[in-house]
Amino acid sequence: MLAELGLAVPAAAVAALGYAARGRSSQWFGPSVWRGPRRGRQLALTFDDGPSEATLEVVEILDLFGIRATFFECGSNIARLPAIARQVVEAGHEIGNHTYSHPRLLGCSAGTIRREVKRTQQAIFDATGAQARLFRAPYGLRWFGLRGALREHGLTGVMWTVLGYDWEWGAEEIARHVVAQAGPGGIVCLHDGDRTAARVDRRNTIQALRRLIPRLYDGGFSFVPAGEWCKIADLEGRHER
Repeated sequence: MLAELGLAVPAAAVAALGYAARGRSSQWFGPSVWRGPRRGRQLALTFDDGPSEATLEVVEILDLFGIRATFFECGSNIARLPAIARQVVEAGHEIGNHTYSHPRLLGCSAGTIRREVKRTQQAIFDATGAQARLFRAPYGLRWFGLRGALREHGLTGVMWTVLGYDWEWGAEEIARHVVAQAGPGGIVCLHDGDRTAARVDRRNTIQALRRLIPRLYDGGFSFVPAGEWCKIADLEGRHER
């Protein structure tokens, strides 16, 4: 990482910092959970980059199957579509903080990271009355200064075990991949928006959801919000590594 910033450092240090920033189980830049308990067959569905005009269709599918999920929303999208953010919460889902403008945090100053997190916390509260307790870094990249921002707002980071690649794959490929990679305690990352774009096409995600959810139910899985894994980690005094 430091090499990417033009600094000469030993290869071991670059590797260590790479793990710190990108490693799913890394705790270097703040408390983080990337999976739940492996006992039982439960999964968490999560959605990034909303809210968007596609979000309510995702919510309708989840409601059809009786699933509560977690939506990691960008503050600027919430400011544009506060009513949709509010409907997500009213439907019984969790909202998490996904920064305000969806920047790559890699190399950002601590002040910038703090502002991104703080503005989004306020946007979530203003639109929904909810206090977010979960955070997901854009692109899964964390950096110096994030730990302090998470501590300030009582946030726990959430990574994933399965990335759906729903920004580039077709619906059937997404569905097959998620079902094949899903395991007990898993966290699936999909998208109901596209960073901070005002116009998005999430048809493949929506079609994939209609396919993968019944297949996962047939496989004996049930679904919980990602916050359940964080509660368990807190009760056990640790974060899942």
